Amino acid sequence: MTNIKTTGSSLADRGRSFDMGDHPVPQGTEEIWRFTPVERMEDFFVEKTTGAGPEVTVTGEAQFETVPRSDDRLGQTVAPEDRVAALAWNSVEDAYVLTIPKEVELEREVTVNVTGDGSTDVASMHLVIKAELHSKATVVVNHTGSARLAQGIEVQVADGANLTVVSIQDWDEDAVHIASHRMRVGRDASLKHIVVSLGGDLVRVTSSSDFSGEGAELNMLGAYYVDEGQHIENRLLMEHNAPNCKSNSTYKGALQGDDAHAVWVGDVVIRKEAEGTETYEENRNLILTDGSRADSVPNLEIETGEIEGAGHASATAYFDENQLFYLRSRGIPEDQARRLVVRGFFAELINQIGVDTVQNKLMESIETELDIALELQNA
Repeated sequence: MTNIKTTGSSLADRGRSFDMGDHPVPQGTEEIWRFTPVERMEDFFVEKTTGAGPEVTVTGEAQFETVPRSDDRLGQTVAPEDRVAALAWNSVEDAYVLTIPKEVELEREVTVNVTGDGSTDVASMHLVIKAELHSKATVVVNHTGSARLAQGIEVQVADGANLTVVSIQDWDEDAVHIASHRMRVGRDASLKHIVVSLGGDLVRVTSSSDFSGEGAELNMLGAYYVDEGQHIENRLLMEHNAPNCKSNSTYKGALQGDDAHAVWVGDVVIRKEAEGTETYEENRNLILTDGSRADSVPNLEIETGEIEGAGHASATAYFDENQLFYLRSRGIPEDQARRLVVRGFFAELINQIGVDTVQNKLMESIETELDIALELQNA
């Protein structure tokens, strides 16, 4: 467990630390908080005894344990990057550790169900997902119910392991979920990290990652559908600090209704020792109704010229009426045409997920949201 105070890069200069004193109370003007409605989560910044945590159950064949915070498997990835993440770390008394044993390949996904009980007190939770040497598995973390949850998830991928982690935020409409996903990928290992955010009043997922050996690969995918008054925020930091590693991030979101707000900030840092890096990040937003807003900020900082490639792309656009006209001119009714356009927008991303249950869940949710969108359109 090491505090990291980065000063060599403007993108990564976040004072990552386990110590609360290194994270002052946010005022909302700081770079890492400037898009977040901090007035809706002020109770997350206060040091106090948290409420009872959500119910956690697991299905699948992985080893699952409840451990004290002194367990040496905790705190082995990057340090917390903001005050809520540090508070969550320092508040928990017990944590959960899910382990995929070395050289074990699981045929079916493991599901961690996190169910809120409706409490209005802020609760903390810490989960470690550990894929040991040359293991292979898929882990789905499914969030439902209502809660105010400050959560830390550590993902540790050992050398040669292949891990897929999916985090689904399908909360009730009043939930507030502030999550810190902190990942480390080993030599010749592969991690696919997927974030699907659908429900909740305010959902903010910060995903920070680095590499502990050459030849590692990281693929980060995200999908979100934002409704009236909802705030969904994704912040990524991919720090290339080992040679010959690859990373890719693709996030797509649709927005509808007044004050629907999506935020995506993608930071990629390529350190001078990370020669041979190949990386690309992309964010696309589709605005379905007036009154919605998407902020999309890709950032790329390179400290060495010896790389294979690096780039980024970002686009936010309103629903394309030309596509709608084309489909209607072919005899397709307007409601069905609108569905086809939105499905097509998400289709490529959904096909990359590679987990049937998650893909089906996302498509079902998109269909439900499209029903709402058509009601708004016809109102």
